[in-house]
Amino acid sequence: VFTEEDTYGLYSNLLFKYFLAEGVVCGHDLFVASAREHPDNILKELPAPLLDDTRRNELGEEAVVVKSEDSMKIAWRYQNLPKMEASPTTSTKFGHYYDVSKTMSPELFQSIKWHSFYLPEELSVQPKMKTCNMNSAYARLLESIQRIIYQEGFDGSDPQKKQKNILRIGIQSLGSMLWGDDVCSSDTPEDIHSLTKFLYVLRGLLRKSLSACIITVPAHLIQNKAIMERVTNLSDTVVGLESFIGSERETNPLYKDYHGLVHVHQIPRLNSLICDVSDTKDLAFRLKRKLFTIERLHLPPDLSDTVSRASKQDLAESAKLLSSGCGAMAIGKKHLDF
Repeated sequence: VFTEEDTYGLYSNLLFKYFLAEGVVCGHDLFVASAREHPDNILKELPAPLLDDTRRNELGEEAVVVKSEDSMKIAWRYQNLPKMEASPTTSTKFGHYYDVSKTMSPELFQSIKWHSFYLPEELSVQPKMKTCNMNSAYARLLESIQRIIYQEGFDGSDPQKKQKNILRIGIQSLGSMLWGDDVCSSDTPEDIHSLTKFLYVLRGLLRKSLSACIITVPAHLIQNKAIMERVTNLSDTVVGLESFIGSERETNPLYKDYHGLVHVHQIPRLNSLICDVSDTKDLAFRLKRKLFTIERLHLPPDLSDTVSRASKQDLAESAKLLSSGCGAMAIGKKHLDF
């Protein structure tokens, strides 16, 4: 999963922690790599899972009682419409909900294994190296991921000696200057192929292993469109987060209920020729008091009457002009649009 970070990296970092928290709750092994924040601190800030009863209270979900047609009458225009569920609780449960105001308890980490890769510590242990036209940071990260996959029994080509498990890999802010990559500093970086080579090798490791990976990249800093196209082609899922912080939409009343937009650029099509296309592409996210939710973008209706009052005067002037004949020149404040 390739995630384009928002401008300040606030919400992408939260989505990154959601992915890791889901692995802890499901009992998966974790591998966290970062060049900015120590992986130990990232794991300490994972959101705490919510129980089902608590989740209903936080989401404000209420039981929907369907009455008979004799005891309840609705507007005639809605009688023939198909019935829709008003609450997602009756649908198939997928994943868990988390409380962003609380951190995960240390007892949940006792049942899983987690591995970390902190670039400043790795650079201080071994001498600087460069392999296959790839910078040393990417080469060491690939070596560490490959070692964990083979030693911990996640290699899909070898028979599993123990119960099968999943390795969740999280790589934070890949491609930034902290990783020693200059792809964000110039339109023509010197090591232009380091990022794409790393993703190509990582893609091969994921294909033959029981593992899944999420990568956050500061795409707004990469000015080279050719690199972004290659990165997109090497990824299975590409999702972009657009935050309203510092933009005109932050003060726009149409988006007052949301904190940003979610752009789904690419959906995986593993072992198939086509992918499942969603019925909507307009998605938005908002951070509530305890929950981070992604919803369909519903703009509020325009209930102001200023537009209708102003348009009445324009219609009156247009009627006078039309009464004079279509061949006459339009004289007035407004031009007519046919």
